[in-house]
Amino acid sequence: FSGLLPGSSLTTGTTSASALGPLRRIIRRADGSLLPTWLSLSSVKNQQGAVTEFVGVYSDITAIKRGEEDLQWLATHDPLTRLPNRTLLEDRLTTALARSRRQRSSTAVFFFDLDHFKDVNDTLGHPAGDSLLVEIARRCLAVLRETDTLGRSGGDEFSIVVTDYLGTEDLSLLASRILAAVDDPVTLGEHEARVTASIGIAKYPEDGTDATALAEHADVAMYRAKELGRNRFEFFSPPPQS
Repeated sequence: FSGLLPGSSLTTGTTSASALGPLRRIIRRADGSLLPTWLSLSSVKNQQGAVTEFVGVYSDITAIKRGEEDLQWLATHDPLTRLPNRTLLEDRLTTALARSRRQRSSTAVFFFDLDHFKDVNDTLGHPAGDSLLVEIARRCLAVLRETDTLGRSGGDEFSIVVTDYLGTEDLSLLASRILAAVDDPVTLGEHEARVTASIGIAKYPEDGTDATALAEHADVAMYRAKELGRNRFEFFSPPPQS
């Protein structure tokens, strides 16, 4: 039981009923399936104050529970691509970094957006742009390992948390696969769209020891990739000291 609330006492003639509830309770149906319910429980007393019986009323709260689960999911996921959102990405990155510190393992952050994505929205409309984002997310997931996390940071921006890679060569190979996956034309209704990506990469611990620093440095590296012509990836490098 959970969610115990103070009840009230009702008096009717010769007996009184003390209400207790509602209580959240999971009950098992005859077919073995589980049903979430609220249980309202009342004790019925006689004139001497002795409990003579209990009366319980179960209310099906399947819709309420489903709504709670939907709200919880929306708090951590992007509803369009169904990828982790910025909040969940930060949590996954923080967890990965804590593991890297304990086990001295590797963690890296990719940050990328789609070059000239605005042109797709302007020429084909926002529904076409949304379809493009969904397809790009699907393609990127196909080239990632199950242990990596792809998320949508917002707009046409995506982030990847990569763990347990062997070296810079592994990261370069993954970035090249993402560029190739994004570069393939996408059919959007009667039209065909083609975009590219600019990717920035930051590594732990060389480029930062916390989630904020790594994310910022991956962003810096991405803009460096754009400056150098787009449709490419760049590793973060600190600015030269004067």
